Amino acid sequence: MNNTTQSRASTVLIHSLIFLFPFLLLITNFGVGLCSFAFLVTAFVYRRRGWPELVRHLTDIRGVLIAFSAVLLLAVLLGLMNGDGRMRDLEKPLRMLAASSVMLTVLACRPSRKALWWGLIAGAVAGCLFIAYQRWGMGVDRPGGLINSITFGDIMLCLGLMCLAATLDFAGRSAAWPALGALAGLTGSIATGTRGGWLAIGFSVLLLVRFGHVLHGRWRKALALLALALVVSTYFIPQTGARERIDEGISDVQHYFNGGPSYTSVGIRLELWRSALQLIEKHPLAGASVPTVRAELEQLVAEGRAHPYVLDFDHFHNDLLQVLVYGGVVGLLAWGSTLVAPFLFFRRQLQCGDHLNAPALAGMLLVLSYFSFGLTEVIFWSMRSNLFYAMMLFLLAGLCLNAKENQQ
Repeated sequence: MNNTTQSRASTVLIHSLIFLFPFLLLITNFGVGLCSFAFLVTAFVYRRRGWPELVRHLTDIRGVLIAFSAVLLLAVLLGLMNGDGRMRDLEKPLRMLAASSVMLTVLACRPSRKALWWGLIAGAVAGCLFIAYQRWGMGVDRPGGLINSITFGDIMLCLGLMCLAATLDFAGRSAAWPALGALAGLTGSIATGTRGGWLAIGFSVLLLVRFGHVLHGRWRKALALLALALVVSTYFIPQTGARERIDEGISDVQHYFNGGPSYTSVGIRLELWRSALQLIEKHPLAGASVPTVRAELEQLVAEGRAHPYVLDFDHFHNDLLQVLVYGGVVGLLAWGSTLVAPFLFFRRQLQCGDHLNAPALAGMLLVLSYFSFGLTEVIFWSMRSNLFYAMMLFLLAGLCLNAKENQQ
């Protein structure tokens, strides 16, 4: 096999891997794990080419790498302090930091970012068809595909928002394809009945208003407004169940604060948040271990300061409170840096020229979406959602750095 043939085979392999990552995300149980392993192997194979590229861009990306390293280091320290020999909390931060191999692969192989955009489009459409069949074909009230409805709906929305950013890389009528992906992502999220993701739409609209100058052309701005109009219109379409979910949420809040039934979707969250705040007061600096939190939560229940059902849940349905309970202020600073540092990185790239607009805007929407999801859910709870965030973040970062270098 000559060098030309090897080069073509390598190009096909890398582009296929990038495409499959978002495409397999929601329609398989093995997609994320398989792609993370494949990226790790590929980065090792191309390490001699990728490492010098990473060193060249280290100044730009240093903050992001430090943020993910800090979370891993803190997990190690807390594991040692709490005497947990199993070090149960290491897997997620370790695999998220290892996801930087995606960036190394992108820097080494310099793939076209169209492979990612087509993967996002295909993933959003496939996920939408899957969840729509469960909702309206099988009659499942709160479908969640192969995972739970909240995580599925949130990730679908995230795919749709990034497809909206992808329109910047498509000219003329071809831009209808990422527009289709954006529509599919929104529709799929609505089909799950997930309400927390709507906060992400609100924050994303504010972001697009702030950086609306990157959406060149009236139709792209119109598309962003159309996406917002689609979400609003679901309230008036009975088949979507949006009105019922909103009214139910308002009723839940009223019942909770008026002393009525609290075992409702929103009531449970409010009670978990109230319990979490009481636990945080006891260990504000570095949080507490899992056994300690469990024992103190049982004590709150015994004293009548929390409802017994809080013991039935694995987490507190809020990323900020979850981190504060188990990691304290120190943990919050470390975890928060994995949102703030990437957001600032992508914001800087957005100011470097039009050729970086699509991946930089997609990166900002990714980070903002995850922050929004975490206000009513622990989006960083499952390995799938953790790896998707880290792998997509480093993939977009690598595409930004390649584009920046091409400009120079």
